[in-house]
Amino acid sequence: MEVEGFVMSDKLKVGIIGATGMVGQRFIKILADHPWFEIVAVAASAHSAGKTYAQAVDGRWKLEGTVPDVVSDMVVQDAAQVDKIASQVDFVFSAISLDKADTRALEEAYAKTETPVVSNNSAHRWTPDVPMVIPEINPEHTDVIKYQRERLGTKRGFIAVKPNCSIQSYTPALSAWRQFEPTQVIATTYQAISGAGKTFKDWPEMEGNVIPYIAGEEEKSEREPLKIWGHVDADTKSIVPDEGTVITSQCLRVPVLYGHTAATFVNFAKNPTKQELIDALESYEGEPQRLGLPSAPKQFIQYMTEDDRPQVRLDVNFENGMGVSIGRLREDKIFDWKFVGLSHNTARGAAGGAVECAELLKAQGYITSKNA
Repeated sequence: MEVEGFVMSDKLKVGIIGATGMVGQRFIKILADHPWFEIVAVAASAHSAGKTYAQAVDGRWKLEGTVPDVVSDMVVQDAAQVDKIASQVDFVFSAISLDKADTRALEEAYAKTETPVVSNNSAHRWTPDVPMVIPEINPEHTDVIKYQRERLGTKRGFIAVKPNCSIQSYTPALSAWRQFEPTQVIATTYQAISGAGKTFKDWPEMEGNVIPYIAGEEEKSEREPLKIWGHVDADTKSIVPDEGTVITSQCLRVPVLYGHTAATFVNFAKNPTKQELIDALESYEGEPQRLGLPSAPKQFIQYMTEDDRPQVRLDVNFENGMGVSIGRLREDKIFDWKFVGLSHNTARGAAGGAVECAELLKAQGYITSKNA
């Protein structure tokens, strides 16, 4: 397979660190028959190590369907055995559940074995030389990897992260509208329980309930888009966040299994018409679409004209969960415009977004076979 002068040969060997949790399970579902990547190692805590994957998730498999055959009999390894796992793989996905300091240390340990790390975790999102990438929006941020490698003392090892799931429902729309210079944003997110790694079986008290607090989510929702809209600075060898937009948010947990919804208000420095805003959404595409990456949605953002859309039940799986749905765009009495956005929090917002990021890094030449 060839993508813009980039020739695919054998599949890259990938390990999943934190493979038994809900995001790790989603990685496995996505990668079970991936055209570019092959799962060769699954790892988790010492508690799960030594069991087959099917044994390790017995009674804890949270996704639709059954455990994919490709990993069912694979023996789970201890994620702390960095050198052993690194010797088996070309790169790893990280969905490990540790505190931030331990996560940072473990991911850097893998990177220093010359093993690239594509992380779903938040621990390195504000490390200045770690790119935090939505591939359709800021693919050029991978340029900072060369500076990170200087700091780590590596030639091929590095860490890249995907942003928080809570921002995926409104940041793509605001990115499509950057030409109109958004200055002030209010975003209230209504977040699915799977974002906490739970199902209704695990969390029955969420049925018929709303919790108006999710630890850390509002800070992430307000700050992470600014890094995504920032730029790589050669003098500081880091990503400098954008300072032109101020975001404030509230984040609520709602009784929905999959799908984060955002009610968003925005002011612009310029004065776009409604049709200009809709056209910008529908025509927006990025490197994944131009490169034809395997996980890339053909249409990144769809605009829905119905008054009662987007809805989780009807729209969360748009483009296999990798597309974003926007609707109810209308003028506001206080802000310029308001809209509602919807994204799939474990596909686009978590494992799927990380897989697309790895595809981009592969296409850009950052992830290669260790045997090449």
